[in-house]
Amino acid sequence: MAAKRGTEDLLKNDGGERGVLVVMENKEESHPYAFHVSGPRNVSSPNWRDLINSSWKDGNYKRIVVACFIQAVYLLELDRQENRTAETALAPKWWIPFKYRLVETLIDERDGSIYGALLEWDRSAALADFILMRPSGAPRAVLVLRGTILKSHTIRRDIEDDLRFLAWESLKGSVRFSGALKVLKSIADKYGSSNVCIAGHSLGAGFALQVGKALAKEGIYVEAHLFNPPSVSVAMSLKNLSEKAGFAWRRVKSMLPSYNETQVNIEEAARSIAAGTKQWVPHLYVNNSDYICCYYTDPDGTTEDNNQTEKENVKPASNAQEVAAKLFVQSKGKQKFLEAHGLEQWWSNDLELQMALNNSKLISRQLKSLYSLPAQPTQGKLQ
Repeated sequence: MAAKRGTEDLLKNDGGERGVLVVMENKEESHPYAFHVSGPRNVSSPNWRDLINSSWKDGNYKRIVVACFIQAVYLLELDRQENRTAETALAPKWWIPFKYRLVETLIDERDGSIYGALLEWDRSAALADFILMRPSGAPRAVLVLRGTILKSHTIRRDIEDDLRFLAWESLKGSVRFSGALKVLKSIADKYGSSNVCIAGHSLGAGFALQVGKALAKEGIYVEAHLFNPPSVSVAMSLKNLSEKAGFAWRRVKSMLPSYNETQVNIEEAARSIAAGTKQWVPHLYVNNSDYICCYYTDPDGTTEDNNQTEKENVKPASNAQEVAAKLFVQSKGKQKFLEAHGLEQWWSNDLELQMALNNSKLISRQLKSLYSLPAQPTQGKLQ
């Protein structure tokens, strides 16, 4: 009511002109994607107390903040599409409260869309609030990647990469893969892998998983947070529906470029194994009602495809060491797909997660190639 009276007074005293501006500002502030409208509740910004007991050591706090960073990437692209100015942009409000700043946006050269962002700890902003150093557990830099946006500006290229994953179980042929890998490797070299984090949602989680995996093969282990990551089993299920579906699937694959980048040089793999027994352990956040990622909770894994020559995630030798990921499952009973697949659930303060299977066959399928060589490599190459 107070806000309404204030607007009426401005309209009355200023002939309406200033009042119109206030109404416009209030409209921006009440946008459904505004941080104070749909962002997390009761999540504190870093303060001097974090020097003693860092909030970043709490896994729930880290999950909430990283999810907010991913939301910022979605909004960076929507801000671009809607021609928002620096004053009206929605995205910055999703990283500023946590003392981070935007350093670089990742642009898809095919359509000019923003698919990722590099955020770094903002030392100047922190010092202004008497935070003398970065809290323990807070990454120096975070590379965040968005998922699919079903709008005319982005839908074509986003869906193209979705189909690429479904067809080949790999995103290495995409310009987004090479762009994200270049940035991640650069900041890992600059700040050290222990100070770097990569995160993504949906399609972005698929990129984050494979980019992080590519670095892990070089012995560079960065922290990874993957929200609703696409599972390989989706493609397999579609291909096994029926003979007719199989024919349609081959048609889809024929429309995509041939994938010849699934083999890894033996010397490169050997270097990663020689790096020691340290494992790359990504954090996966899945919802049982989300059919895109729910296969990660299946203890029986998936049925191996008979045609493995084109797949990146081929089954490795049986003598491979066990691998694991930190798998957090959200289960509220039956939910609608959009709710179960949405990002907003992951910054909820009262979210109850359970630590689930950390060694499912699907996770092993994704990661075992990091730690094993096949018994009989062909032509100097490792599948």
